[in-house]
Amino acid sequence: MIEKFVKKKLIRLANSSNVLKLWYMYHYIFHDKKLGNLGLDFTNKKSRLEIIQNIIDKKNYKTYLEIGCFDDELFNHINCERKVGVDPVSGGTIRETSDQFFKKNGENFDCIFIDGLHEYGQVKKDIFNSLNFLNNNGIILLHDCMPDSYYAQATPRCQWEWNGDVWKAIVECRNNKDLDVYTCYADYGIGVIFKRPNRNLLDYPKKNYSKLKFNEYFYNHKKLMNIIEYEELMKII
Repeated sequence: MIEKFVKKKLIRLANSSNVLKLWYMYHYIFHDKKLGNLGLDFTNKKSRLEIIQNIIDKKNYKTYLEIGCFDDELFNHINCERKVGVDPVSGGTIRETSDQFFKKNGENFDCIFIDGLHEYGQVKKDIFNSLNFLNNNGIILLHDCMPDSYYAQATPRCQWEWNGDVWKAIVECRNNKDLDVYTCYADYGIGVIFKRPNRNLLDYPKKNYSKLKFNEYFYNHKKLMNIIEYEELMKII
């Protein structure tokens, strides 16, 4: 109980306006290349709830895992026979970090939605841990893969509306011949990963994908992210 209370306090501190302002100034002075916004507009796009539920229904999936539940905004509304939600602070059904959960998990899932810590290193671990517990013909989905500006993806976090650098993990996976990876243009970018031969392999080798720069994404996001519309996604699955 005390540990949970401390975690909540630390999260609130890290996301407090004063701390975010300090990180904003850091990024502004040292990293922002003044590229501006990409102009992404998700206004009339499908929500992640609609996309996930439609996939579950179409594929007749029975098991669903959600990493990062927070206030159960999504988890409570997903309709699936078996649901497991993992979050170290609130929401879901299991009060653990994703690393702790996967270390002792013995269950496979049809659909896995990753929306935990939005930082490349953790996202990459969550992806590859999820692959180990994905049923045949299953799907992995990720939230916040299409940031509209440098600050929306900057780490450490420097503003309230924040996607993190999830996009870097998508770029890395797109270079993997054994993973078929897409990004659906909806709800701040929904990453889509199938455990099957890559149908559109990206030739963008890097020794360390955490070192990718925002300007690479800014000028090449369509190529790097393999962006598709919702209708195409439903045909692919």
